[in-house]
Amino acid sequence: MAAQEQTLPVSDIDLNDPEYYINRELSILAFNLRVLEQSLDEVHPLLERLGFLRIFASNLDEFFEIRVAGLKRQLSLGRASPGPDGMLPHEVLSRISDVCHDAVDRQYRILNDVLLPAMAQENIRFLKRDQWSEKQAAWVKKYFREQVYPVLTPIGLDPAHPFPRVVNKSLNFIVSLEGKDAFGRALNLAIVPAPRSLPRMIAMPSDEGGTDDYVFLSSVIHEHAGELFPGMTVQGCYQFRVTRNADLSIDEVDVDDLAIALKDELLSRRYGDAVRLEVAENCPRHLVDFLLKKFGLTEEFLYRVNGPVNLARLITDIDRPRLRYKPLIPSIPDRLARAENYFEALAEGDVLLNHPFESFTPVVEFLRQAARDPNVLAIKQTLYRTGNNSEMVSLLAEAARKGKEVTAVIELRARFDEESNIEVAAKLHEAGAVVVYGIVGYKTHAKMLLVVRREGRRLKRYVHMGTGNYHAVTARIYTDVSLLTAEPDLCEDVHKLFQQLTGMGKLAKLKKLLHAPFTLHARLMEHIENEIANSKAGKPAHIIARMNSLTEKQLIQALYRASRAGVTVDLIVRGICSLRPGIPGVSENIRVRSVIGRFLEHSRVFWFANGGEEVIYCSSADWMDRNMFFRVETCFPITDPVLAKRAKQDSLLVYLTDNRQSWMLQPDGSYRQQAVDSGKEKIAQQQLLEKLSQG
Repeated sequence: MAAQEQTLPVSDIDLNDPEYYINRELSILAFNLRVLEQSLDEVHPLLERLGFLRIFASNLDEFFEIRVAGLKRQLSLGRASPGPDGMLPHEVLSRISDVCHDAVDRQYRILNDVLLPAMAQENIRFLKRDQWSEKQAAWVKKYFREQVYPVLTPIGLDPAHPFPRVVNKSLNFIVSLEGKDAFGRALNLAIVPAPRSLPRMIAMPSDEGGTDDYVFLSSVIHEHAGELFPGMTVQGCYQFRVTRNADLSIDEVDVDDLAIALKDELLSRRYGDAVRLEVAENCPRHLVDFLLKKFGLTEEFLYRVNGPVNLARLITDIDRPRLRYKPLIPSIPDRLARAENYFEALAEGDVLLNHPFESFTPVVEFLRQAARDPNVLAIKQTLYRTGNNSEMVSLLAEAARKGKEVTAVIELRARFDEESNIEVAAKLHEAGAVVVYGIVGYKTHAKMLLVVRREGRRLKRYVHMGTGNYHAVTARIYTDVSLLTAEPDLCEDVHKLFQQLTGMGKLAKLKKLLHAPFTLHARLMEHIENEIANSKAGKPAHIIARMNSLTEKQLIQALYRASRAGVTVDLIVRGICSLRPGIPGVSENIRVRSVIGRFLEHSRVFWFANGGEEVIYCSSADWMDRNMFFRVETCFPITDPVLAKRAKQDSLLVYLTDNRQSWMLQPDGSYRQQAVDSGKEKIAQQQLLEKLSQG
């Protein structure tokens, strides 16, 4: 049957068939499950495995806040149209419920049965109430009275004290009571919110030398809940946590100032519609039903957990170096390490950086030298996520105060970074920079930094472009690619793109740079079609593409056509992948792998054999509808032959050899981790650490 399908003409296969597509939301969940599996993988040190458990919890929070909330909203508005995979929102929600309930159960089994016992063997103990010594119990009592009790606000429920507004993802307790209070009220229920200012894990004195003992805040409050209700009997105290819709909805056309509108909308994020309820495993049924009713949720959105309900806030910075990764010491290319003047160094040729194995410091230094060089006249930069107290933002402000023309294109709508970006905009405004918020209806996701410098009687441009954000923290834990260049055509293209972002006018014609939402998608389609033509003509035909996500239907169908034409397609897709590989007659020449390791895979690199005249691009864009059509993105070629060869080897080929941390996507949508005999492992990130970093 397979052989017959392979010989069918393209016209006999309907590439719109839902069977050829994997649901986006379920693919996100599959990625999160691969992250969860890292908590069991002993290739990672013990405390890093605990960190992966925390990352899984955080990812699942966001999944409910955005993806589940979006599906529920579609149902409430009657927008129940299927996606390319043919699934309707209620079908997706049902499947999500099944997968997530199994995953959460597994998460807590890993915590309780694997990680906590393993840490206890290392003398790191998380003590339950029945494990406290008398001395520790006395310490907890003192800690509660001095640090916890003063900031708690118990709320008895009666007509004068209605059920409180519970903040998104906050830790709370529902307490069942018996007796009467000082006013003679026979209260039977109370809610105790735990302030976010309190740590969820608390270091406590140990009775045994050489051990690190910790207690969960929930245990502290459980133990002393009675002190919150003097004269009454606490019959039960149970933790719970509600997750809410955290997506923001702003009609940009109808607002005069996007920053002001976002400030107002951010307040609503804390109290959006409920999408998930987590409760202690032993919470009585009648209390669970009471909470479900209050939050307007049904049983499928209820999660009973055997442990703290807020694993995303687990502390993992325990001082045990042996149980952590060895510190990363990124390298700096020799030409930049020797250079006192980066502009002179870039005049010698482009510099390619592979983060985090190579340092992000040269990018910061490039901006620092620009800010302090009297010959630099103008600096323009896009900012999507910068982190708190960003040195790069401070340097832009410094340059503006020194009288340079500084322009910052700040994307205020970068999800969960809106508040930080509003503060960045205000800081740069105050320093005298020109601040714009991009284009209405399009997020500015491109990563560009342009410097204009006077050299003799002419002006010369220098540029940095990258696949990742200008964020010093993520630059140490995400893989990304940076290019520093003075190549005239690329620099002119970046200049034109900034003009387009800040001003008005017709579409600028760029020489080398591809950009969304204009030329990027069309050129990628052309490259794929060119590989198809080359394959049919007997020329080399091969595509290797690395990205975070692949969902855009036209690109997927083009890859299917390429496979049918005999083009070899290797995809390295960390997260969402809606394409099904390995379907006879459709995608048997396509292989999809996801690499999950120490560093979050974030680079986007696209290589085409091009009949022997290879081309390679790095990009800020994933192959998704939003990136291709609703964002401002850049995709830049690596034209230097030496750097192109290096980019292909270090960003693509090394990942194709990974046989330990790569997971192969199967035709049924499942992922299978590669297995290899001990001693024969090839781990891409480890190879790059050994090759590029200093340690």
